[in-house]
Amino acid sequence: MKTLLLARRGQSRGRNGHLHRGSLLRLELPSDPSLLCAVRGAVERLTESIGFSAPDCRAVTRAVDEALTNIIRHAYAGRPDRPIEMLFRSVRREANQKAAEGLEIVLCDRGPAIKPDKLCLRALEEVRPGGLGLHFIQQSMDIVEYKRANGTNRLRLVKYVGTPKQDQNT
Repeated sequence: MKTLLLARRGQSRGRNGHLHRGSLLRLELPSDPSLLCAVRGAVERLTESIGFSAPDCRAVTRAVDEALTNIIRHAYAGRPDRPIEMLFRSVRREANQKAAEGLEIVLCDRGPAIKPDKLCLRALEEVRPGGLGLHFIQQSMDIVEYKRANGTNRLRLVKYVGTPKQDQNT
């Protein structure tokens, strides 16, 4: 695993030494499941430093872990040597006169394009192991967006501090 950028919240220095607002951490890692523990530790510490509550720290960490597991299993068919890039940035949302600090996480892989019609959420009532990763991700994050560009899958996850997740059934 390669850590390319680690900075205090709100400012960081790029390779050329210039300050970049918002960049917190950039990781490049192979699709090796043995590295998931290290990534979980980094995400948990980063969310704590931003000011997320303990339950939100766990939720964001679980969402990232599920997303990485899906990349390893589905995009790379379990191959442990394929590239994954993760970008962590601080974000700020202005809504209804209230500002909310947050964390944006972008996961990039070079697997085949995801077919949205093949993404299926299994019914929660169906009791069996596996298949709940997408539920965990959607329930944990405020924004979940997928985009394919230039041969790269980009999953964008955003969570704001102190904003309760909206019930998707209302």
